[in-house]
Amino acid sequence: MIVEAKWEWFGSPAHFICASDCRFHMATKIGRFIVSTVGEYLPDSAVREILANSRNKPLEGRGDARRADWMKKFGYEEIGYGRKYETMVFRTKGRCKAPDCGCGLPIIIPRELDMNSYNTAGDATKGHMKLCRTWASK
Repeated sequence: MIVEAKWEWFGSPAHFICASDCRFHMATKIGRFIVSTVGEYLPDSAVREILANSRNKPLEGRGDARRADWMKKFGYEEIGYGRKYETMVFRTKGRCKAPDCGCGLPIIIPRELDMNSYNTAGDATKGHMKLCRTWASK
């Protein structure tokens, strides 16, 4: 059992190709595992334009007002079928040592060991912690 005081928390997401566009992310290293949660996916402005037009709901306004119009009409996008948030667990191997980054985030072995999905931030937070406790005991 790895006690919570030994868990390492990161301010960066640890998985998902569009994670840089997610407003919600948690990453916790527990021994040789990392538990990563992402959600609240807000695509970049170019993708929002394409999606809005394809849905026959063109966006109005400029800048922040245009983004607000997107949120009013669509809200956050799903990151997978039927889910706005997801938590995945991975094994790790070493740390990021990129000279232009320096985040020290563990490098994942890209095969998830566990996964849960959610549709609210509260459920995602609780689910993240539950998977942390589960994998701390392995």
